[in-house]
Amino acid sequence: EIFGLALPQALAAGPGDGGVINLSALIVVILATLLLVRGARESALANTVMVIVKIAILVFFVVVAFTAFNAGNFAPLLPMGAAGVTGAASMVFFSYIGFDAASTAGEEAKNPQKDLPRAIMIAMVLVTTIYVLVAVAAIGAREWNWFAESEAALVQIVSEITGQKWMVLAFALASVIAIVSVVLTTLYGQTRILLSMGRDGLIPRFFAKVSPSTRTPVIGTYVTGAVVAIAASLIPLGQLAEATSIGTLFAFSLVGVSVMYLRKTQPDTPRTFRVPLYPVTPILGIAACLFLMFNLAGITWLVFAIWMAVGAAIYLGFGRRNSRLGALDAKAYEAELNL
Repeated sequence: EIFGLALPQALAAGPGDGGVINLSALIVVILATLLLVRGARESALANTVMVIVKIAILVFFVVVAFTAFNAGNFAPLLPMGAAGVTGAASMVFFSYIGFDAASTAGEEAKNPQKDLPRAIMIAMVLVTTIYVLVAVAAIGAREWNWFAESEAALVQIVSEITGQKWMVLAFALASVIAIVSVVLTTLYGQTRILLSMGRDGLIPRFFAKVSPSTRTPVIGTYVTGAVVAIAASLIPLGQLAEATSIGTLFAFSLVGVSVMYLRKTQPDTPRTFRVPLYPVTPILGIAACLFLMFNLAGITWLVFAIWMAVGAAIYLGFGRRNSRLGALDAKAYEAELNL
C-alpha cells in the first residue's frame, strides 16, 4: 500500500475469506520447506537470525506504543469476564507449539538431557514476558474494542502513532520474517515426528529416509510442506489456529497421562528426564489442557474428532501391523506369559 501496490482479493485470501487462494501464505510455506530441506544447521542459523529480528521489532513496538500509553484503556480490566480470558487463551494456545517442536530436536542436540529442558524453560519465561509486554503496550495504546476491527493491529498502531511510512514498512517486513520463523519451527517439529514414526513403521517408511548430503528427511519434509501449503492457502487462519490449539492441548495432556502410566507400568525403567513434584505436575498439566480444550468452539471439536478418526484408521489399518516397537512389546509380553 505504501508503494501504491496491492494483491488482488482473489490472491490475498482463501475461499472462506472471499478470495481464491492466499498466495502470501503459500509462498511463505514453500520458502520454509525449501530452507528445511537444505539442512538442520542452515535452518537453525536462519531461524536464529529471524528470531533476533522478531524480538527486536517487538521491543520496538513496545517502545513506540508506550509513547501513547493511556492507563484508562485498562478499565474495565476484564470487559468480557473470566470467560473471555480463558476463551482467548484456548484460541491462541497454538503460539506455544514452538516449545513442543523444541523437544523433537533431541537427536540434533549436543546434550539433550540438559540442553532441552533448560532451553524450553528459559524460552517459555522469555517468550511469556514478551507476550505480556506487547499485550500491555497494545492495550495501553488503544481501547480493547478497537482491536476487533483491525487485521494487523500492531502495524496499524505503529502507523497511527509515528506517521512514518518507512517505520510501517520496516515493521511489516519484520512481521513477515517473524511468520516465516514460526512456520519454519512448526514444520521442523512435524518432520522430525514423522521421521521417528517412519523409522518405527507406524507410517510408511519413506518418511524416515534421510538424504546423505543434507542429512534431513527430504521426502517427509516435501510431503509435510505440500500439505501445510495447501491448507494455509485455502483455509482461514482462525480455523487453522483453533484446530492447531486443540491438537496441541490434547497432545500435551497425553504427555501427562503417559508419564503417570509409565511410572506405574514400568517403575524401574531408567529415566532420562525428571518430572518435578510428581504426580502434582502431570495432574495439573492434564487439568489445565482439558480446561482450555473445553473452551473451544463446537466446529473445532468436530474437526478434531474427524482428524482423530483419520489417525486411528491409519494406525489400525497400517501402523499397528508394521510397528517395530509394537512387535518388540508383543514378543516381550509373550515371553512373560511363557515364564
